Amino acid sequence: MVDFKEIRAQFPILDQEIHGHPLVYLDSAATSQKPNAVIDAEANFYRTINAGVHRGAHELAARSTVAFEEARAKVAKLVGANTAEGEEEVVVTGGATAGLNLLATAFGNASLGRGGAAAKRFALQPGDEIVVSKAEHHSVLLPFQELAYRTGATFKWIDLTENGRVRTDNLDEVITERTKVVAVTHVGNTTGAITNIAPIIKRAHEVGSIFILDACQSVPHLKVDFHALDVDFAAWSAHKMYGPTGVGFLYGKRELLEALPPANFGGSMVELAYMDHEAQYMAPPARFEAGTQPVAQVVAAGVAAEWMMNIGLENIEAHEKTIAAELLKLGDIEGIRILGPRENVDRIGTVAFDVAGVHPHDVGQFIDAQGIAIRVGHHCAQPVHRHFGLYASNRASSGVYDSVEDAQALVETAKGIRKFFGVE
Repeated sequence: MVDFKEIRAQFPILDQEIHGHPLVYLDSAATSQKPNAVIDAEANFYRTINAGVHRGAHELAARSTVAFEEARAKVAKLVGANTAEGEEEVVVTGGATAGLNLLATAFGNASLGRGGAAAKRFALQPGDEIVVSKAEHHSVLLPFQELAYRTGATFKWIDLTENGRVRTDNLDEVITERTKVVAVTHVGNTTGAITNIAPIIKRAHEVGSIFILDACQSVPHLKVDFHALDVDFAAWSAHKMYGPTGVGFLYGKRELLEALPPANFGGSMVELAYMDHEAQYMAPPARFEAGTQPVAQVVAAGVAAEWMMNIGLENIEAHEKTIAAELLKLGDIEGIRILGPRENVDRIGTVAFDVAGVHPHDVGQFIDAQGIAIRVGHHCAQPVHRHFGLYASNRASSGVYDSVEDAQALVETAKGIRKFFGVE
């Protein structure tokens, strides 16, 4: 039996008051808080073994390299990316946005003929298609939209159902024989809806397309296995999975990583460099990790992954489902509309809502005055908001440290919003 009160006690930032009220943190979809184990891991790295990895022959360099690669292995285990042969399939990036941009840039490089014959599978040209969904975060939408502009490919999207789920009933019409790239979110960062990705992956692979998963909102909340899902690439951020900011990860099937040309260039990613002819680049993942890596943050992210696995992803999912049930009661309040599924099925504890007659920023300030932290704005997902006829909304999102009482505090506070602003 997991004691979630004891887990909450591991987060020092939560032991404070905001505006005279105990802090209730319901903004984990933006960034999660960090347990002591993660904070200590990053600090202890700097105190004890700080050095550059995969360079230098001295003892500190060796120790830091071991810690760095052990952390990579822990993160790979978290998402089901361990290969029997021990070949690495997880690339360190600056975050999910960096990972998705890495892919878009690498595909663009392949389209210019870089990477040789093996990279032709990633090349795009006029007449080819790139498909996303209308539920995408801008970190998916914009890199692949720009890739379409650069290559002349056609940019298309899968529409949403009325309640904001990604449609799967017309995939044959959207994903065609001309589709080369499909990039879709695993969980909507506004709606909290878990995408039914199996038929999308199946259709993408039927037409020979590369499938890319935005796993930012799934890795922290669900048990994820990229091998079982059969995704080709996936990106996610450490700071949403109780790890540090400034670091993320890109998963890729080994054979695809070996064929993909690099996107960033510099030290530590080149085998041989010359003045008079083309360089020879290292094997993945080093090929994609130019420059000095955020080593302390990667080590701490490995601790976060291990910490989550020790709790059990099934336990985390079940706990947050209970929180989601309480947050969904926001929709029972007169004048409040939930953006996304109302039923607590195939969703996580992320609930965006609109308060009739009150600007989202006013709502956010009213709620913040009660010591409750939520997100205000379009959540880097403007097309989703247009789908609901809005520009912005408020969003509550749960983490492992939240309690039923936290969710209830938000619901009780929300009951007073329209009266306070005189719009009842």
